[in-house]
Amino acid sequence: MELRNLTAIGTLALALVVPACNRAEQPTAEATRDAVAEGAAEAQKERADAMARLNERVAAIEREYAEKNAEVASGAKTATAALREEVREDVANVKEAVASLGTTTADNWWDRHEQALRRTADDVEADVKQLAKRFVPVQPAAAVPAGAPFTSRRDAFVADLRARLDGFEKALDDVKASGPRETELDDTRARVNKLREDVDRLASAEADDWWDVTRARVTDYVDRVEASIKRLDDNKARS
Repeated sequence: MELRNLTAIGTLALALVVPACNRAEQPTAEATRDAVAEGAAEAQKERADAMARLNERVAAIEREYAEKNAEVASGAKTATAALREEVREDVANVKEAVASLGTTTADNWWDRHEQALRRTADDVEADVKQLAKRFVPVQPAAAVPAGAPFTSRRDAFVADLRARLDGFEKALDDVKASGPRETELDDTRARVNKLREDVDRLASAEADDWWDVTRARVTDYVDRVEASIKRLDDNKARS
């Protein structure tokens, strides 16, 4: 009898403890979900704020370009045809780059980032060819399969671009220029240096860094377009 009573008491105690444990765990799980949701909301707000700032800068770029280009077209300022064409393309592309950032996700960022850097490298290479007549392009290595691990694709891509950048720098070291052409040469060298910075930063990036890496690339592009527009009137006014 006494044994049965003890067993009943133990069973009752266990029945009371289990719901209590569940109640103790429930707030913890809810707190975790709330923290995750709050973090996601903060990240979304940060991205929205960054997009708003970049769109404002793009609007300002378009206004300034219209003013500078009008001065060059009127003959009040001078700039090489190559520089004018480069700036025109940049102004047209920067708006698209910012818009693309707004639709970039963790799933599509790498393909877009890789494509953007390759396109930048191709543009820089075209400028190097124009300035350095003896330039010999570096042949790209075989592409890593799309299904390969992120680090494998990243490392192969970084190695490929670094080899191309070495070739750019070697070719530009032998170029001598003055006047408006010197401005063009300086701009090309600055683009090579900036691309190397982007590649070096990408070398240590992880897949979870997708927003920071992509935003930095687009922001830097906006910075460069702003600087390039100012170069349109680096030279003295015509007399």
